[in-house]
Amino acid sequence: MTAIVGILVVLVCVIGGYALEHGHMGTLWQPIELLIIFGAAIGALIISSPPKVLKATMAGFKVVFATLHIDKAFYLELLGCINAILSKIRKEGLISIEQDVENPEGSALFKAYPAVLHDHHLVEFMTDNLTVVSSTTIEGYRLDALMEMDIDAHHHQHLIPAQMINKTGDALPGLGIVAAVLGVVITMGKISEPPEVLGHSIGAALVGTFLGILMSYGFFGPFATNIEHKVADEGIPFQVVRTALVAFINGSSPQIAVEFGRRAIGGADRPSFQELEAYLREKK
Repeated sequence: MTAIVGILVVLVCVIGGYALEHGHMGTLWQPIELLIIFGAAIGALIISSPPKVLKATMAGFKVVFATLHIDKAFYLELLGCINAILSKIRKEGLISIEQDVENPEGSALFKAYPAVLHDHHLVEFMTDNLTVVSSTTIEGYRLDALMEMDIDAHHHQHLIPAQMINKTGDALPGLGIVAAVLGVVITMGKISEPPEVLGHSIGAALVGTFLGILMSYGFFGPFATNIEHKVADEGIPFQVVRTALVAFINGSSPQIAVEFGRRAIGGADRPSFQELEAYLREKK
C-alpha cells in the first residue's frame, strides 16, 4: 500500500509541477519513446538473466506491493513456538519432537502457532536444524556456523530481484538518451520545417531522457530498496531461531534461550519482557 502511495506522490508532483508551469500534457505522451526505452530495458534484462534469475526478478515486482506480516504479534508467536519446542525437549527429550519435525503441518505443537506455520521457509529452517540437533551430536558453535551459512544463502537468493531491478534502473537514463538521440536524428530530417514543427520534434525527443531518468530514480531504484528492506526484515525471524537454538544447545534453559531470541529483534517490533512473559503464561 505504501508503495502505491509513493508512486502516486511521484507522479502527482512531477506531472502536476509540469502542468502548473503551463506545460502541454500532450507533449509528454510519446508511446514510441516508451517502446524504445522499455523494450531495450526488457531486452537487456533478458540478456543478462538466466531463466531462474529472470523469473525471480519478475516475482520481485510483486514483493514491492506485498505487505509483510512480521510485527510484534508475529514475534510473540515465534518466541512462543520456540519456547514450546525447547520446553518439550527439556521435559521429554529430543526424541519427543521427532514427529513434530518430520510433519510440522500435522503437528499440534506447530498448529498452535499458525502465523509461524504459514511461513514455510522459516518452518523448514527450524525443522532442518532441529533434525540436526536430534540426530547428531553437534557443538553449539558448529550449529551456529551451519545456521549462519543457511541464512546467508537464503538472504543472497532473495536479494537477486533487488539487484537486477537496480541494475535495470541504472540503465534507464542511458536508454532514455538513446531514445532522445534517435528523436534528434528524426528532427534533423525536418530541418526545413517551420520552427513550431522543429520545437515539437525536439521536445518529443527530450521526453525520452526525461522518462529514463524519472523511471530510474523515481521508481526502479526505490523498488529495489523496498525489496532490500523487506528481505532484511524477513531475515530477522531466522536470526531469532538461530540465537535461541544456539543458546539452548550451549546449556541455557528454554526461558533463557527464548530471551536470547527476543534480544535479536530490534525496534518497535520487539516484545517487552513483560509482554513475552504474559503471552507465554497465556499459551500454557
